[in-house]
Amino acid sequence: MPLDRSLAGRSYPPSAVYEVGRAKIAEFARAVGADDAVHTDPGAARAAGHPDVVAPPTFAIVVTLGAADVVLDDPDVDLDYGRVVHGEQRFTHHRPIRAGDRLVSTTTIDAARTVAGNDLLTTRVDVRTEDGEDVCTAVSVLVARGGGPA
Repeated sequence: MPLDRSLAGRSYPPSAVYEVGRAKIAEFARAVGADDAVHTDPGAARAAGHPDVVAPPTFAIVVTLGAADVVLDDPDVDLDYGRVVHGEQRFTHHRPIRAGDRLVSTTTIDAARTVAGNDLLTTRVDVRTEDGEDVCTAVSVLVARGGGPA
């Protein structure tokens, strides 16, 4: 059954606070091969104009992936997760994510459609500090491949 197009525009309550730690940033930086000292050395980060170490740009997935789970847990979103592939991911950074940030994420379904028998679900996660400062916007497209001949 095709995705219900009326899901577009549905927003979910804000996530719990995610507190960004230096150790998590350093661990992620090592994992992705980001060897710039601004990711691990507070002095280097301050010398570069940051108040503390900054996360590599793709660190935002650590914050946004869990926040977007609310969509998959929504019983109205009839998506066959066994057939899902990640179709697209992009981040728009309003400022770097830094150690000490206390981030809250709000997830919205931007689009729900069916194309050539495949369901496409586009979600947006807006990441802000507890005080409401915009930090990052993540947009993700999940594709549930349509059934075909075996």
